[in-house]
Amino acid sequence: MSNSVFPKNFLWGGATAANQFEGAWNVDGKGPSTSDMLSGGTHTVPRRITRTIEDGVHYPSHEAIDFYHRYKEDIKLFAEMGFKTFRLSINWTRIFPTGMEQEPNEAGLKFYDDVFDELKKYNIEPLVTISHYEMPFGLTQEYNGWAGREVIEHFMRYAETLFTRYKDKVKYWLTFNEINCGTVPFGGYLALGILNEGTQDFLHQVDDPQLRFQALHHQFVASAKAVALGHEINPDFKIGCMIAYMTAYPYTCNPDDILLAQDHMNMRNNFCGDIHVRGEYPYYAKRYFAENNIKLDIKEGDLEVIKQGTVDYYTFSYYMSNCVSADPTLDNTSGNINGGVKNPYLEASDWGWQIDPKGLRYSLNEIYGRYQIPLMVVENGLGAFDKVEDDGSINDSYRIDYLKSHIEQMGEALKDGVELWGYTPWGCIDLVSASTGEMEKRYGFIYVDKDNKGQGTLDRKRKASFFWYQKVIESQGEQL
Repeated sequence: MSNSVFPKNFLWGGATAANQFEGAWNVDGKGPSTSDMLSGGTHTVPRRITRTIEDGVHYPSHEAIDFYHRYKEDIKLFAEMGFKTFRLSINWTRIFPTGMEQEPNEAGLKFYDDVFDELKKYNIEPLVTISHYEMPFGLTQEYNGWAGREVIEHFMRYAETLFTRYKDKVKYWLTFNEINCGTVPFGGYLALGILNEGTQDFLHQVDDPQLRFQALHHQFVASAKAVALGHEINPDFKIGCMIAYMTAYPYTCNPDDILLAQDHMNMRNNFCGDIHVRGEYPYYAKRYFAENNIKLDIKEGDLEVIKQGTVDYYTFSYYMSNCVSADPTLDNTSGNINGGVKNPYLEASDWGWQIDPKGLRYSLNEIYGRYQIPLMVVENGLGAFDKVEDDGSINDSYRIDYLKSHIEQMGEALKDGVELWGYTPWGCIDLVSASTGEMEKRYGFIYVDKDNKGQGTLDRKRKASFFWYQKVIESQGEQL
């Protein structure tokens, strides 16, 4: 134990999102969120975005895995693994059903009180994402999501409600999940709640870059305001950002590939991080905006707000890396948020996501070298098909191999001098996939009996990785 490279207070845990595992989508006063309007899909059939709830259509978030009614059972399992922290998000529409109410829904607030009390019972520190891909659909209908500046005010009412209610129960907060998802067309609806005329499905949205980056600006202002307000309400709060880190390597040493990779890393990863951490729009954004005909409407005082509301720590998701090339004839591969050129040195998951543990060490060093503030890896994991054996066991050795190799590289980054606070692998219990709506793309240490069509008992089963991760935490990362 004394030889562990991981600090004694390292926050081992797991991560989830309300819209992907809570269910109870219209229970106890909850209103419809953007995710509640997404039909089921697969990695070949895109999810549809419906303007109304249609009869006979499967909406995966409506029941999800029903954490809402099973939270005590699930938290007990997390405690059995030894979790020090649990990353979860609040369902905005549990608190403000349309997003526009003046007074919060008490039943929704009480649910999270109960969840936080249950976590405290096992000494598990909550790590709370305020907005994780579930903005009220009412705000999409009224303002076209974050494209409307009015949403800042509604978000601030929501954030203030959370900070005030849970000021003695939650210390670690994140403002927006994977905020940089808004830099790509795919994130228009997912991250920003934008639903342009003509959009039918999740993967083929009618895109307006001007609208998207204006909406992102509104989120930056809202995030900075929330950070300042949170610190005012409780100076002990630690409030961070969350970035989908899309690591990109140049495919060759051709200078065109090098410059493309640099541009990708800047606009996909660094753009949002620079604004959150450094408190200002970066120099390279000016050329991007000019070349894409983006003219932001920045109101007086916005830039001062952003400057004053910088984050305390930086968190990110890391699943894979991709290559970038100027050669249009090369084969592409899929990935989280966006794919890239296939790397001949890497293997890939069942979904074509390339597996690159050393890319995590590289990314940790890149981020820490840029910002010099504490980091957390708050999503990482392997989505795979899991088979339940005749004796009920689930031998997910492929998941153990994936996580083991990534934890080893986090250890290397710690030796490199990176300040790393914690690690919360994604989907610590099987949940609905955000991009496809599938259940059978599983990430969890805990198996949930449910299929892509929404059928199943919802019974929970411990996988082999459950007992492996239990030992990892117990040994402080020594026994891998």
